[in-house]
Amino acid sequence: MTKSVPYNIHFDKIERSLNAFLRINSFSKVAVLVDENTKQHCYSKVVGFLPEHTLIEIKSGEVNKTLDTAVQIWQEMTNAEFDRKALLINLGGGVIGDMGGFCAATYKRGISFVQVPTTLLSQVDASVGGKLGIDFQGFKNHIGMFEHPQAVFIDVEFLKTLQPREFNSGVAEIIKHALIKDEIHFDYLVQTTTEFNVEAVVERSVNIKKSFVEEDFKESGVRKALNFGHTIGHAIESELLGTEREILHGEAVAAGMICECHIALQRGLIKEDVLERTIHLINQFFNHVEIETNEFSSLIARMLQDKKNSDGKINCTLLTAIGQFEIDQWVSVDEIEKALKNYQTLEK
Repeated sequence: MTKSVPYNIHFDKIERSLNAFLRINSFSKVAVLVDENTKQHCYSKVVGFLPEHTLIEIKSGEVNKTLDTAVQIWQEMTNAEFDRKALLINLGGGVIGDMGGFCAATYKRGISFVQVPTTLLSQVDASVGGKLGIDFQGFKNHIGMFEHPQAVFIDVEFLKTLQPREFNSGVAEIIKHALIKDEIHFDYLVQTTTEFNVEAVVERSVNIKKSFVEEDFKESGVRKALNFGHTIGHAIESELLGTEREILHGEAVAAGMICECHIALQRGLIKEDVLERTIHLINQFFNHVEIETNEFSSLIARMLQDKKNSDGKINCTLLTAIGQFEIDQWVSVDEIEKALKNYQTLEK
């Protein structure tokens, strides 16, 4: 029997949705977690109706999604004498949501937290599904757990604060959701490209992800479909993190989806036109990520540490058509190297 997701997702103006939630729920203390960007651009949209609270500011970026930053958050909640009836409001993108949720879920064995995603990536993906964690020794989301927020509040007005590159990073997850679940949605994105209806697309994308989470919260089966593009994409993202070639999560996932489509094509799972249509849509939003041949071995070493692996085998989700997929596809090093080489040859 399908287990419903035990939290509410609100698509509304934040001054209505979060305000109403705070009025009908009682918490001993409240904290708001921000980085320097959301403090500047987003905090002003909520501070007027918040109760007395503690503001916790961390440094932005995946490079700061570490145990050291988690210690800072735990310390500030401890300094404010938070008990188990406190609430943490995560106001920001995926890093804030993942790490804030992780810190809330582990502080005194767990306090309530809510997600207020302010980037497109976090609205359509990171805030929904209960995956929490931090990076560890160069491995993305290596330490973490599954724990649902008490609620998610999605307000597309926050997206107006984003630079185009940051906005497009979220489009990668929208494309992924369409590729694994909804060919009609994929065709709509192809037809509209940068002119799509943001509110409608966000809600459709969230509902696609929610459907997978409802069916398989702990990712033992069908939810693995959501990892499409991420086995190779996470390795690329981690490899370039902290370098002058650092890229955003969505940019890495876009590259990963193309590479994993190449593997599917090599295996005869998809036809050439699926790869071509995928590349065409991705190229409307993303520049080509340069990958050096001498980086292949390091990328593969990172993939061998991927959480989805078993018995030392690299695990991917591969498309069989637009809107269809196969999970638990064990891919060889040779297949990955061929896919990376094919990706290298692409031109925008």
